[in-house]
Amino acid sequence: MLLQSLIFCAGLTALYYGAEWLIKGATSLALRFGIRRLVVGLTVVALGTSMPEFLVNFFAAVSDEDALALGNIVGSNIANIALILGMSALIYPLAVQPTTLRKEYPMMILVMGVFYGMSLDGRISQIDGLILVLGLISFFIYLVLDSRTADSRRQVEEELRAFENGEMSGRIYPVWQKVLFLLGGMIGLSLGARLMVTSAVNIADLLGISHVVVGLTVVAVGTSLPELAASVMCAVRKEPDLSVGNILGSNLLNVLFVVGLVALIRPLAVDQESIKIHFPVMLGFGLLLYPLARTNYSISRLEGGILIAGFVAYMVYLAWPYLN
Repeated sequence: MLLQSLIFCAGLTALYYGAEWLIKGATSLALRFGIRRLVVGLTVVALGTSMPEFLVNFFAAVSDEDALALGNIVGSNIANIALILGMSALIYPLAVQPTTLRKEYPMMILVMGVFYGMSLDGRISQIDGLILVLGLISFFIYLVLDSRTADSRRQVEEELRAFENGEMSGRIYPVWQKVLFLLGGMIGLSLGARLMVTSAVNIADLLGISHVVVGLTVVAVGTSLPELAASVMCAVRKEPDLSVGNILGSNLLNVLFVVGLVALIRPLAVDQESIKIHFPVMLGFGLLLYPLARTNYSISRLEGGILIAGFVAYMVYLAWPYLN
C-alpha cells in the first residue's frame, strides 16, 4: 500500500508540471498564430488531455476489459463536466461565449447522444467506430472552416488587443520552446495519469471493487486528472475559454477519437447497467450544463458547486453497495 501511495504522488507531480507546460505552449500557440483560444482548447489541449483515456482504453480493449474501457469513457465525460468545470468555476467563474453555446456545445451533446444510441444494441461495432472516426475528421474540418469566418477573426483580434494591453495573460515563446512545452505537457499528463490510475486500480482490486465501478470512478477520475489539472490551471490563470474549450473538446474526442479508434481495432461490448443508468447520467449532466452556462453566459461559483454536488451524489450512488 505504501508503494502504491508513492507511485500516486509521483503521478500527481508529473500531472501538475504536464498541465503547466501544456497551457504555456497552447497559450503561446494561440497568440503567435492568431488562433482563438477556444479552438486551441478544443484541439491541442483537449487532444493532449485525452491521451490517457486513449492509452487506458487501448490496453483495456486488447486485454478484453470492455467494461473498464467504456466505463472509463462514460465516467470521464461525467467527471469532465461535473467535477472539472465545477472545480474550475469555484476557483474562478467561467465566462462562456454565446457562440460556444450555439456551435460547440450542441456538437458535444450530439456526439454523446450518438454514442448512447450506438450502445443500445449492447455493442460498439467496427462500423460504429468508423462512423465516429469520420465524425472526428468532420469536426476538424469544421474547426478549420469556422476559423475563417468574420466572427472568429474578430474574436482573435479582440484577444490579441487584450494581450497587448496587458488585460490577458500569456507569453509568446520561440517555436522550439512552444513545441517542447506542448510535447512535454502531453507526456507529463499521460505519464502522471497512468501512474495514478495504476496505483489506484491496484488498491481498488485489493478492496474487491468491480471493474465497471472502477472504470466509472477511479479510472475515469484518474484519466480525467489531466483535464482537471489543465482546466484548473486555466482558471487560476484566468483563461476561461481554454477551460471550457478543453472540456467540450475532451468530451468530443473521448468519443470520436478514443472510442472510434479502439472500436476500429476491436468491437466493444456494452453491459446493460451502463445502458440503463450510466449513459443517461452522462447525457443528463451534459444537458444540465446548458441552463447553467446560459445564465449570464457564465458558470458561477454557485453553479460550480451544483455540478460538484451532483458528481458527489453520483459517486456515492456507485459506492453505496460497497459501503453496506
